[in-house]
Amino acid sequence: MRTKGKITFWNDEKGYGFITPSAGAKQVFVHIRAFSNRSRRPEINQFVTFSLSTDKQGRPCAVGVTAAGEQMPNEIKRKGSFLLIAGAALFLVIVGLSVLVANIPLLILAIYVIMSLLTFAIYDDDKSAAQKGTWRTQESVLHFLSLAGGWPGALIAQQTLRHKTKKESFRFVFWLTVFLNCGVFVSLFTPIGAALLQSLIAGVG
Repeated sequence: MRTKGKITFWNDEKGYGFITPSAGAKQVFVHIRAFSNRSRRPEINQFVTFSLSTDKQGRPCAVGVTAAGEQMPNEIKRKGSFLLIAGAALFLVIVGLSVLVANIPLLILAIYVIMSLLTFAIYDDDKSAAQKGTWRTQESVLHFLSLAGGWPGALIAQQTLRHKTKKESFRFVFWLTVFLNCGVFVSLFTPIGAALLQSLIAGVG
């Protein structure tokens, strides 16, 4: 539970002070290490939010301290994950609307949905393999699936499973596949793109 309060004492040289909760409770000890954002030095009369904990001696202290209006790092991550998931879902909605109002073949929506479900399942299996130390899915396979239309599922899997979100080289190639796939989708609205798609469907049929 987060508690609101105000820094009523601060010794910047020693890096500690006390927070007086807004509810009028007893002052709580706080150390500089308890602040989420250490680029900004704490100040007396600064309003903060914090969580209550205890130190090694069992005395109450503040942890996870943030300035009023400032977000915790985990909160920022959760918001970023939500926006990415919402973006992937919105793209699928756009594809669905394109089928209804822009004469985009239903096959395109089917490909995106099926590839996304398949890609999500493979990401889930790959994370399980990573945890067990067993055979992993090659990154080239994951990128091919994204390029082939499974990137919405990949993006949702990355955020919900917390998998493949830290390796910069993988992230770069992944977003490149997203850009290329979206470019191909947009080209379907052009006369040349529409004609090419129809010829491909006719060839398969």
